[in-house]
Amino acid sequence: MQVKPQQADALLKAPPAALRAILLYGPDGGLVRERAKAARTAVLGSADDPFRLTELTGADLKDDPTRLADEAAALAFTGGRRVVALRDLSETQHRLVQDFLASLPGEALVVLEAGDLPRRAALVKAFEAAGPEAAAVACYRDEARDLGRVIEESLGAAGLAVTPDARAYLAANLGGDRLLTRRELEKLSLYKGVTGSDRAGGDRVELEDAMAVVGDSAAMGLDDLALSVAAGDLPGLDRALKRSLQEGATAVGLLRAVARHFQRLHLAVGLAAESGDADAALKRLRPPVFWKQSAAFKAQMRLWPPRSLAAALARLLEAEADCKRTGFPDEALSARLLFELARQAAARRRPR
Repeated sequence: MQVKPQQADALLKAPPAALRAILLYGPDGGLVRERAKAARTAVLGSADDPFRLTELTGADLKDDPTRLADEAAALAFTGGRRVVALRDLSETQHRLVQDFLASLPGEALVVLEAGDLPRRAALVKAFEAAGPEAAAVACYRDEARDLGRVIEESLGAAGLAVTPDARAYLAANLGGDRLLTRRELEKLSLYKGVTGSDRAGGDRVELEDAMAVVGDSAAMGLDDLALSVAAGDLPGLDRALKRSLQEGATAVGLLRAVARHFQRLHLAVGLAAESGDADAALKRLRPPVFWKQSAAFKAQMRLWPPRSLAAALARLLEAEADCKRTGFPDEALSARLLFELARQAAARRRPR
């Protein structure tokens, strides 16, 4: 069966007895691992009982193709339902899992962590077609609503509240990977534990706290990418693009980061047109523009008129759709558009 995103967490926290196999896949590897752990904990409890847990990799199945079925059918020495955790499969081993779905021996819950499979992949379709005994769960990068929940949940567990400005800043600079997001929020909680007792508001995360801790996160690399595109900085774009891809950013993630920046430019240009004051327009943006980037942001507001910004946003949205449906190389599609937009900005900078 196919599991809708809003139903995924509830299913994994309490998987029904009839559910025998779960496929976790998608671009957010951190969320894949977090949900796999949630499903395992739901069956085994907080302690991993070695008699009830077996961890397998593709290498294990290469040496012994029948081991998956054998482990799923095995009984626990101590009693209780078992979990078989499976990861690092090669594409050629997907057929083995599809054959396993046809028989589903034993009572164990098999949790398969896959990579960034396309929605139309044969393995995904096999899990979706297997009925209530198997589930395919897509793990996409957090959208604003989900990311806000993760921020509140993680900081709240540390006894911290978060101001609206700090929440907006965190939402704009996190979310590429659930595991990295959790780690950044843990760093922020630790920072507040060290500094909070020294000043008023020690149990509340302020904007300056968020900027102090999360300012060097991987998301800031995407900020550099977006700034380079909007400024027409072709060498800077080339460096930021290579760095982001090396750090695991996806083509869709790159396009969305640039689209967010252009949306903020579009809003700021509109606010400046109303008030006649670019500085006042920047102050009204939420999250606020990082002070080190304010001069560059204002320069970009002069480079991009509203009509050009609207056209750029439409092209970014279209490119994201093409990455998902055309089958062409995603990185090449996204890089071509980003360099085209950067060249437009560079042309506007030249004296006429």
